[in-house]
Amino acid sequence: MALYVSSACFCGFSQKRVERIRAVASEGFATVKTEEEKVKLGGSDLKVTKLGIGAWSWGDTSYWNNFEWDDRKMKAAKGAFDASIDLSFGAINSETLLGRFIKERKEKNPEVEVAVATKFAALPWRFGRQSVITALKDSLCRLGLSSVDLYQLHWPGVWGNEGYIDGLGDAVEMGLVKAVGVSNYSEKRLREAYEKLKKRGVPLASNQVNYSLLYRLPEENGVKAACDELGVTLIAYSPIAQGALTGKYTPGNPPTGPRGRIYTPEFLAKLQPLLNRIMEIGQNYDKTPTQVVLNWLTCQENVVPIPGAKNAEQAKEFSGALGWRLTDDEINELRSLASETKPVIGFPVENL
Repeated sequence: MALYVSSACFCGFSQKRVERIRAVASEGFATVKTEEEKVKLGGSDLKVTKLGIGAWSWGDTSYWNNFEWDDRKMKAAKGAFDASIDLSFGAINSETLLGRFIKERKEKNPEVEVAVATKFAALPWRFGRQSVITALKDSLCRLGLSSVDLYQLHWPGVWGNEGYIDGLGDAVEMGLVKAVGVSNYSEKRLREAYEKLKKRGVPLASNQVNYSLLYRLPEENGVKAACDELGVTLIAYSPIAQGALTGKYTPGNPPTGPRGRIYTPEFLAKLQPLLNRIMEIGQNYDKTPTQVVLNWLTCQENVVPIPGAKNAEQAKEFSGALGWRLTDDEINELRSLASETKPVIGFPVENL
């Protein structure tokens, strides 16, 4: 069984006019976006576009970068950030690096506005609603900001979860955030959070969960249906299965580092029929496999994928996932082929 883990936070970008960029999520075209091309994040007033860019790997030395982080990787991450600004993409942040990149960009172009979102980790030693506010203020300090647009609970608390939800509401009322969301929440937890916030007049904007062709648990456990019913946007992390769906890896060329223990040659061999069909469909549209699988997710409706970008080239590639649509037959065929692959498991906290 393969295990997916996510540890990044959502932020995004959309372009108001050529000389002024305001960040909210992203659609990814290198053109100016209109208000009509955006969607509201859940029931909040925060407007986002249809695709984000993930930066879980930014600064990471435990999972993505073979336990090292150097100037070359720093420049690549900065390139991904700049490309996401220039192409009006979204991003997931490593707070300190994102704060640094924003500051550097503003020094070059003071007109740039970046709306950031980050997460609260329900660690065992964090108790009650005040812990949410304390952690948020620490995040704001690292980011060098006075507020963020979206604040999410990274996973449900083992205990004291109601206090965390109260903390989200407090953050809105204190003006520290514009919208709030959750992450890795089950259907039951999602509904509880929604109702508790609703009583305070605060909409639950999003639920960020693991969702891809290879990991479709949100379709099976009621999370996707509940998000659609309640008007909560589903933000899909690991939408390209940490690179496994891009066609980059083969049984003879598996990923290195911790991912190599997940996406083994045996796993990748069973994945080949799906990857071959993804490639064939992509050739018909003049699209890459990455663009095909991201388009598949956007076709599910009420879903904002946030694929990870390590460099500018990857960020630019994501723009090609939008502006076209797979047919219903292709959508269903890919889901059927994916069902024949080895099952994967997700971040264990989604079962809390």
